[in-house]
Amino acid sequence: VFLSRNFRCDCGNSKFKNLQCKLLPEKSKVNSGNKYNDNFYGLYCTCKRPYPDPEDEIPDEMIQCIVCEDWFHGRHLGAIPPESGDFHEMVCQACMDHCHFLWAYASQLAGKEIPPLTKVNSLEDEGIVLKVEESEEQKKEIKKESGAEHPDTKEEKQSEQFNEPSTSSGSALLNTLILIQVVTKSEEPVCKLKELQSKPFVKKDTATFWPSNWRSKLCTCEDCLKMYSELEVQFLTDECDTVLAYENKGTSDQETERRDPLMDTLNSMNRVQQVELICEYNDLKTELTDYLRRFADEGTVVKREDIQHFFEEFQSRKRRRTNRMQYYCS
Repeated sequence: VFLSRNFRCDCGNSKFKNLQCKLLPEKSKVNSGNKYNDNFYGLYCTCKRPYPDPEDEIPDEMIQCIVCEDWFHGRHLGAIPPESGDFHEMVCQACMDHCHFLWAYASQLAGKEIPPLTKVNSLEDEGIVLKVEESEEQKKEIKKESGAEHPDTKEEKQSEQFNEPSTSSGSALLNTLILIQVVTKSEEPVCKLKELQSKPFVKKDTATFWPSNWRSKLCTCEDCLKMYSELEVQFLTDECDTVLAYENKGTSDQETERRDPLMDTLNSMNRVQQVELICEYNDLKTELTDYLRRFADEGTVVKREDIQHFFEEFQSRKRRRTNRMQYYCS
C-alpha cells in the first residue's frame, strides 16, 4: 500500500483529550497538513463502499490514484484499464479535472510506453555553434583568386583548382591559424506545456493510465513549477514519489533485513581472518552448548553469574591456547 503524503499521527493534539505525544511533546494542537478523505472512514472509490464489500459479488481490482491517493474499482474509472496491465500509475477523473494541465500531456503519454532516450544530439541541438574566423592573409588570397578572374574563365579556373593543387593558396592555408570558437546559444527555456497546449487535444470524463517514466516529461519551467505549487501537486515532478520507487525501496529494505551480519563481516575480511573467525565461532558454539546442556540435564535455571563465569573461563582457555602457540612459534 502506498503511503499517504499529507498525513502524520494525531496523538497529543486537540483531537484527543488528556493525551500527550511521547515522541513529540511540543506537537501543535492541529495537524493542518493532514488530509482526511473517505478512506479514513473505511469507504473507497466513487461508490463510497467499504473494502472488501460483503454485498459486492463482482470480482474487481482496486487501483490507487497517485494524486488523491483514494482507491477505485476498475469498473468505476470511466475507462477500462489496459488489459496487459502495462501501466504504472493512474490518475482518477476528479484529479484530472483538478490537474487540468495533465490533459495536454495525456494525448502524448497516457496509455503509451515511453521509449528510453537514445538520440544522440548534435552540437546545434545542444545550443553549440562553431564559428571559423579567417585571417587577413587568407581573405586577401581569396579576393585575389576570385576578383581578378575574367567571368568567362572563372568556371574553368575553379575546375583546375580541384584537379591541381595551388601552391600559393596551399601555403597560405597552411600558415593560417583557424580559430574555432564554441559559443553557447543564450535562448529562453521553452515551456513544454505551452507547446503541447498549442496542439489539439481531447478532454474526457475518465481516469488516465500512465507509463513508468511519464513524470520526467513534465515541464519544470518557472511558470509550471508555480502552477504545481498552487495546485498542491509539486510531488508530480519528484521521481522518488512514484509507486515504482516506493516498491523498490520496500524491496531494498527487505533485502537489508534478510542480510546476515556474520556473512557481511566475513566478506569484509581476508582469507586468514575468515578462517580464524569461523574457528572461534565454532569453538564458542560447541563449548556453550556443552555448558548449557548440564543445566538442562539437572533441571536448574541459568543465572547471570553462570553466563559470566562461562565467558571468563572461555577467555582464559583462549589466552592459554594463544600463549602456547606463540611459545611454539618462537
